[in-house]
Amino acid sequence: MTANEPAPRTGHPYYMHDAIFAQPGALRLVARGQGGAIEAAAARLRELDHLLLTGVGTSWHAALVAELLFARLGGLGLRARAFHAFELASYWTEAQGRTGAIVLSHGGTRRYSREALARVKASGGAGVVVTGKGPEAPSEADWTLRTVDQESSGAHTVSYTAALSLLATLAATTGGNVDAARSLDAIPDMLAFLLGQESWEELAERYGDRRCYWFVGGGPNTATAWEAALKMSEASHAQAVGFNCEQFLHGAWAALEREDVVFLVAPPGPAYERCLAAARVAKEIGVPLVALVREDDRQIAPLAAETIAIPEIDELLSPILTIVPLQLFIYHSAVRRGVNPDLTRSDQPAYGRARAAVSL
Repeated sequence: MTANEPAPRTGHPYYMHDAIFAQPGALRLVARGQGGAIEAAAARLRELDHLLLTGVGTSWHAALVAELLFARLGGLGLRARAFHAFELASYWTEAQGRTGAIVLSHGGTRRYSREALARVKASGGAGVVVTGKGPEAPSEADWTLRTVDQESSGAHTVSYTAALSLLATLAATTGGNVDAARSLDAIPDMLAFLLGQESWEELAERYGDRRCYWFVGGGPNTATAWEAALKMSEASHAQAVGFNCEQFLHGAWAALEREDVVFLVAPPGPAYERCLAAARVAKEIGVPLVALVREDDRQIAPLAAETIAIPEIDELLSPILTIVPLQLFIYHSAVRRGVNPDLTRSDQPAYGRARAAVSL
């Protein structure tokens, strides 16, 4: 442990808890002082033939949300594409024409993210890095946008939603989307509402010992499902899977058991009808369903064992909100299991050795 690292906590509240509850305040401030960089980057992005969004892990999930943000709010359409950084650096050929990259990483660019950025810059393209405060910006970056201080917990939460908020702001600026910018201003208050909405400890007591946790969503909330499954694995050490709603319907549901639980992220939007079909599947099999839906939902809510009300917001921006109830459930499930969610199991010798052996 270095002098700058906080001492590990041995009980609730862990650092992950603090980070989750810091999100409303963090999102209110995340773009402050960065307006000039956002405007300049947006002006360059409008001119590009291709925009590549890339990252690994939680940052990959943010890139997937950003793909739709820049396609729709930013007006780039099919010019905006998300690529996993390992795949982009290892398999894809050089893009033709004017190409830019937005590289996402919480703690400074990692190996494959750096390689992807270097490839774009070598061909004369533009590079934007979205990262946490602290690490030195890579020399290849034309603009570096900062999210939050480095998290003390290994389960990144506030840095994820802060990155999504910055990406949405950059996309809205790129497309001159004033309505989206106004909606973003309202999100911190919506997050504060969500944080106090439920008894998260009781939800974890009811569903914290299931055989497998299924997270399902569509459109931009496909990334929410994947992110929640990742967090359930690394923070609570539970068996978890994430699915796009249509992929779930194409056979994955055959592995459902009544000892499982399905978390369904289904705000209004094009994915809603397929999420409704997924809810009906879970109901027929007898698997409890926890549905994240709007408060006035009348189709999925009756099929659910539990509902978590999501404020009314554009579906494209909803991942900034929908991940937060799932973070809280995962956190309290970890506490119930006697797990420290901050450590990614590195306090156990075999897992600590495994982590030390991996280069990121």
